[in-house]
Amino acid sequence: MTDEEPDGGHRLGSYLRARRELVSPAQVGLPTGGRRRVPGLRREEVALLAGISPDYYLRLERGRDKNPSPQVLESLARVLQLDDIERTYLLDLAAARPRAPRRKRSEHVPARVYELLAHLQIPAFVEGRAFDVLASNPMAVALSPRLRPGQNRLRSLLLDPEERAFHQDWTKATADFIATLRTTIGDDIDNPRFVELVGELALSSQRFRTLWARHDVRNLDGGTTTVHHPVVGDLRLHRDKLPIDDVILVVYYPDKDSDSDEKLRLLAALAHTETADDHARTGRPDASSNRPTRSQS
Repeated sequence: MTDEEPDGGHRLGSYLRARRELVSPAQVGLPTGGRRRVPGLRREEVALLAGISPDYYLRLERGRDKNPSPQVLESLARVLQLDDIERTYLLDLAAARPRAPRRKRSEHVPARVYELLAHLQIPAFVEGRAFDVLASNPMAVALSPRLRPGQNRLRSLLLDPEERAFHQDWTKATADFIATLRTTIGDDIDNPRFVELVGELALSSQRFRTLWARHDVRNLDGGTTTVHHPVVGDLRLHRDKLPIDDVILVVYYPDKDSDSDEKLRLLAALAHTETADDHARTGRPDASSNRPTRSQS
């Protein structure tokens, strides 16, 4: 998987090297003068600050030592200024052991979730671990056509100009999504879907290649975002992600009686009108307009 190998030592070394390059000498109290041939900290500086020998740290980065002690890892996390999520990721990398390939298991949307989607009057959809849209309700599609089943949210975010215009802060959104993908993958690096997606985006997106090389890890859970809809304008929406079995239900909703609430109701009315017009042209009944759409895969 690009720079990833099914070897814990190599992955640990890649992560240490990427994080070392993101920490400046000034951040750890070292002099900043003189010419530096490498971005961030030198290996020797990391070793000194962590209280280990330069030779041992070199072995870690090169994957020659795959069993560092928890104390060493904690020291490295401190020097590299890792947050709780990044620290946990580092510890998990060191704890990884060779394993047999996992059997591919298809992501299944429970029938009850389709019923739930049909009743929700706010944008809601179901996504898989790789940001594949598996099911969505009409409000989600009205908010963004890229939320139809069969779409991949990360691919759309990186490669679709309309999706880029949709996000008020596209730069932050791409960083969050890519860091979350790396967290989600964890040690499941031989998963065919992850291999396929990472390979595709590494070939087609410079933004992906740049951020993937940073080895950022993050959890993309709840939050608030602003998006720009081409018809109703800017919408400030809260996001919640609710795990259900092996999939995730994602809902977007505004503050009650806010400007975004009014715009979302307008969007719902416009979507209903367009659906009714489509049914009138085709002769199909309007009873199915509130049914969620499903992935055909």
